[in-house]
This record gives sequence, structure tokens and C-alpha cells, in this order.
Amino acid sequence: MPRISDADRARNEEAIRSAMGRLLRGELPAGGKCDLKTLAAEAGVTRTSFYPKTNRDGTTRPGPYQHLGEEFERRLKAQRDAGEAPDPRAAQIERLKAQVAELKERVAKRDEALAELTAFKKLAVSRAHGPARGDRASAGTSRHGRQRPSPARCRQRDGPQRLAQLS
Repeated sequence: MPRISDADRARNEEAIRSAMGRLLRGELPAGGKCDLKTLAAEAGVTRTSFYPKTNRDGTTRPGPYQHLGEEFERRLKAQRDAGEAPDPRAAQIERLKAQVAELKERVAKRDEALAELTAFKKLAVSRAHGPARGDRASAGTSRHGRQRPSPARCRQRDGPQRLAQLS
């Protein structure tokens, strides 16, 4: 004898079909998604009734409402393939993922432009503030604008010991 009467099974199947229609139209409960868990909760049946069962001898048998669960998954997949998303959160997630990808691309372009501008600024500042280091040596001034001693003066001051160290 089955655990559930035929009348109860028919009533549950009707509740599942009704909940399936609501979910696929996008009428989701607060905090619910368009999935089997929410379908089971909306219909008032256990979620496990949508999955196959294993007998004690190891063989499998279909769950009491497995055919309805498969129908729900099939219809949901068809809607998603057609571009219709009954779950507004899923559509929002896809939209936000596309937006994030676009923003990452924009940030990368801005970083590249900023690096180019920084290099240009360094070049412009170095040109604006006088001769480069190589030019200073020929001008006879140090980095701080002081006059450099001549090589002859260095030889007189340091003597042969300093010249030996440098060679």
C-alpha cells in the first residue's frame, strides 16, 4: 500500500504544476530563486520527491514527482535558451558581470594612458629644469649648480694616493 493516497498525490501534482507556472512567470517568493528547492517549498512537498530513490536492494526507482521536476528543469532551460530569465536576480547577475568586464577594460585603458602621461611629465620636467646630467658635466657645474673643481686642482689636492685608488 502506498504511503500517500491517489487523491493526495493528485493534489500535490496540481500544487507543483501551479507553483511551476508561477515560478516560470517570474513570480518568485522573497528570498527564493527559480529552482527545485523553491518549487518544492512553494508546492508544499519535500525537495527529495523530485529525485530518484534507491531501493534497499540497490536498484533505483523514480521519485514520486521526478517527472515534474524534470519538466520544470526542461522548461526553465528552454526559457533561458530563449533569452528569457524568470529569475530577475540571475538576469541582474549576468548584466553586472558584463558591466564589470567593461569597467575592467576601461580601467586598464586609463592605467595605460596614465603611465604614458607620467612618462611624458617626467620628460617635460627634466627638460624644463635645465640641462641633463651629461650636459652639466660639460658645463662644469655640479647637480646643485656649484662649480666643479678642475681635474688639475683635484690632482694637486689629493695627490698620487687618490689617483692610485681611482685607477
